[in-house]
Amino acid sequence: MAGHSKWANIQHRKGRQDEKRGKIWTRIIREITVAARAGGGDLSANPRLRLAVDKAKAANMPADRIKYNIDKATGNAEGLTYEEIRYEGYGIGGAAIMIDTMTDNRVRTVAEVRHAFSKHGGNMGTEGSVVFQFKHCGQLIFAPGTNEDKVMEVALEAGAEDVVTDEDGAVEVLTAPADFEAVKNALEAAGLTAEVAGVTMRPENTIELTGEDAAKMQKLLDVLEDLDDTQEVYHNAAL
Repeated sequence: MAGHSKWANIQHRKGRQDEKRGKIWTRIIREITVAARAGGGDLSANPRLRLAVDKAKAANMPADRIKYNIDKATGNAEGLTYEEIRYEGYGIGGAAIMIDTMTDNRVRTVAEVRHAFSKHGGNMGTEGSVVFQFKHCGQLIFAPGTNEDKVMEVALEAGAEDVVTDEDGAVEVLTAPADFEAVKNALEAAGLTAEVAGVTMRPENTIELTGEDAAKMQKLLDVLEDLDDTQEVYHNAAL
C-alpha cells in the first residue's frame, strides 16, 4: 500500500524537538507522573508507564531521574495534580489540529490555546470537530532504504494491521494501540529499529500546504507546541 511522503516532515519535526530538549523532558516527566499515579509504578503491569519511560530513555533522561519521578508519583508525595484535556481546531487552509495537554489549571490552558489559534490564523473548534479525521494507532516509521520485505514479514507476523511504503521510501508500520509494544519488540529483535515509534493520532488524509500558507501553519504549530501545558500536537497538514 502506498502512502504520502512524510519523511521530510518527520526529520524537520525531530530537528525542532532537539532544539527544545528541556521542554521535552518536562513533558515526559508529566506523562510519567500521570501514568504512574493512574496505573502504579510497576512497569511490567503498566503499559502506559512503559511507553513514557521509553520516551524518557530516547530523550536521554538519566535512569535515576526517571526512577525519582515514578517514586514521587506513586508515593503520593505532595505536588500538582494534572488532568488531561484535548483541544481541537483548524489551521491554515482548513487543516485539522488536535492538542493534547496536561494541566493543573484548565482555565489558563484553554485561554492560551484559544489565543494561539486566534492570533495565528486558526480557529478553535468544539469537542469532536476534527478527531474523526484521525486514527488512534501505534506507528513505527523506518528510514528510506530499510528492507521493506523484512519489515512487512516481521510486523505482520507480530500482529501489525498494515505496512505502508511512502512516496519517499520510508516504511510505516501501523498497529492497534494495544499491539504496538509487541510489534515494536518483534521488529527490534529482528534488528529493525524505527526512527519514529509511538502510539499516536494519525491523520486519515492530509492537506498539502506550500509557500506562505505552509509558513503560517508552521508558525501556528510552533506556538501551540511551545505552550507549557502541551504534550502533543497532531495535524493533517503536509508542509
